[in-house]
Amino acid sequence: MKTLTRISNAIMEKYLPDPYIFVTILTVLTLLLGVALTDSSPLDMVIYWGDGFWELLAFTMQMVIVLAAGHILANSPVFKKGLSAIASNIKTPGMAIIIITFVSLIACWINWGFGLVIGALFAKEIARHVKKVDYRLLIASAYSGFVIWHGGLAGSIPLSIATEGHKFADIMGIIPTNVTLFSTYNLFIVIVIVFTLPLFNRWMMPKEEDTVEVDPALLVEEKTELPKPENNFASRSERSYILTILISIIGLVYLVHHFITKGFVLDLNVINTIFIVLGIIFHGTPQRFLAAAQDAIKTTTGIVFQFPFYAGIMGMMTASGLAAVFSEWFVNISNEHTFYLFTFFSAGLVNFFIPSGGGQWAVQAPIMLDAATTLGADYAKTAMAIAWGDAWTNMIQPFWALPALAIAGLKARDIMGFCLFVLIFTGIIISIGLLFF
Repeated sequence: MKTLTRISNAIMEKYLPDPYIFVTILTVLTLLLGVALTDSSPLDMVIYWGDGFWELLAFTMQMVIVLAAGHILANSPVFKKGLSAIASNIKTPGMAIIIITFVSLIACWINWGFGLVIGALFAKEIARHVKKVDYRLLIASAYSGFVIWHGGLAGSIPLSIATEGHKFADIMGIIPTNVTLFSTYNLFIVIVIVFTLPLFNRWMMPKEEDTVEVDPALLVEEKTELPKPENNFASRSERSYILTILISIIGLVYLVHHFITKGFVLDLNVINTIFIVLGIIFHGTPQRFLAAAQDAIKTTTGIVFQFPFYAGIMGMMTASGLAAVFSEWFVNISNEHTFYLFTFFSAGLVNFFIPSGGGQWAVQAPIMLDAATTLGADYAKTAMAIAWGDAWTNMIQPFWALPALAIAGLKARDIMGFCLFVLIFTGIIISIGLLFF
């Protein structure tokens, strides 16, 4: 395994382009495939791209805030001491890899936005305390937990089909989570991944002479100099604990009301609210909070200028019918025994072009549910096969790695050599779960 990962890392470092280059290549490829495989003309594909370019604008802003707010929270004195205290008890590189993978898996199972940010922040803190740990593998392990998100409590597809009046209710009805998230096959997949992936990542640890330790420059924190206090209202209000207390009470009351009335529902907006409120509380004064925000926003550049390109790709895939073409390829070679497996594979392929669980479900559901009806397949398991496919190929799709990479200060090529083997390993487990349970 050490030899294989060394070769994989060498290939990725040499040939995998920057995520922006990757998305531009993917844009051109999608346009060409749309022209070749559908009735769309080149001009049609360009129009589909432009019409879709801003479709993820709200989601882009949510991701910017989840990254920036998570960064603000992590750089607060209380949170930094907590992460540091936990990380200081990790003594060996092998234990570091196991623990960060397990923490990331559990966090992403609870909520993917929470898991992406916390995993990367914790990994960076571990790098400060544990010597001779491969920093690339450490961050890849933090990101690998993301593979589990669509089988967890915040999985968008299973939660969507459990909601009254969802888009495909007339076909499949309301599907409760006890037959999706808490089904035998899903629990098998989740449990096996949670208890084996940490060990698998540990197995990928490079030899000592091949270990790439963290560049000390990546761990240096830029300290923002706060203005000297002045004896006027503006300066006093910026340093006021009273304002922090008042706004914190408002935020906490809202969150308590949310959880009492809606249960333990964690969507991106709730996660962002939690991060922002805790960041305000832990930084103490508005001045310190705003200084931390100014530092944090620097890490969001990749998201701001790359997500619209993926929205454009999604627009081309959807409007041209190219996503339907891909799905139908797999349907045509399926039977009642292999249908769920090929649905999973098709979703994994489509995910490269539509890296959004909700968007992918909207595109693939009509085709796959129609095929499920013809084959007499279970609608709930069909939906979960799409969900797992969507989560699976995120391991080699730079789109979702951007938040973790921004926090870590790495490039996609630094971790994708390891993530490729995570993809293979988890793909085997998911396939077994869908085939035999």
